Amino acid sequence: MPACPATCRCSPGEVDCSERGLREVPWSLSTNTSNLWLGYNFITVLGPRSFPPLPGLRLLSLVHNRLELIHSRALLGLGALQELDLSHNHLTVLTPETFLPLSSLATLNLGSNRLGELEPEVLGALPQLQVLLLQDNPWVCSCSILPLWRWLSHNREKVREKSLLLCRVPEQLNKYPIMAFGDESFRQCQDISLSPEYYISFFIIGPFSFIASIFFCTFLGSLVVFYHSLRRESHCWRRPRICRVH
Repeated sequence: MPACPATCRCSPGEVDCSERGLREVPWSLSTNTSNLWLGYNFITVLGPRSFPPLPGLRLLSLVHNRLELIHSRALLGLGALQELDLSHNHLTVLTPETFLPLSSLATLNLGSNRLGELEPEVLGALPQLQVLLLQDNPWVCSCSILPLWRWLSHNREKVREKSLLLCRVPEQLNKYPIMAFGDESFRQCQDISLSPEYYISFFIIGPFSFIASIFFCTFLGSLVVFYHSLRRESHCWRRPRICRVH
């Protein structure tokens, strides 16, 4: 069984590595660790397989680090994790692949980061999610936030600190609560998702429309020429002397 990391404090099932000046996750962790505290350190990146296999880990806290990036394979081996605290970091982007290994996660804290938007697919990758915290992020309240707003509206019971989900941009909506929006707020937004069938239709109809327009223009031009010819013949029939001169 691996020994307790030199810089950490350990007790049965618990490893506390808070405030140790760490820049990465210590690898020498016991496989029976259930609670891991890594808060108040200087970890900036969680790369691929940042953690050793911890099949019994239930709680992971990375609060108050300088975390900017979580690799899509960083959390592999943490399938039993139930609570993840990533608050008070520098995260700006999260992808659905990052949380896919966390099939048991019930509580996720993303508060006090630098998230301007968040794809609902990130949250949809967590089938057991019951508690979500997103407060104190610089949310960009443009049309791009519509998918997230819809997810939040349909999962209100899971969202904590709703009153602290505030817009930061644009300026006229600064500190406006996201949950106060209604369907009418997004009336000007175009939310069109084209299926492959639409693109196939465009590719088929487009060339035919172009060819049809050429035939129509040719036909219309022929009519104009024919009309002017008739007018000239009628004019010549009435004034033959002038027509002979011309």
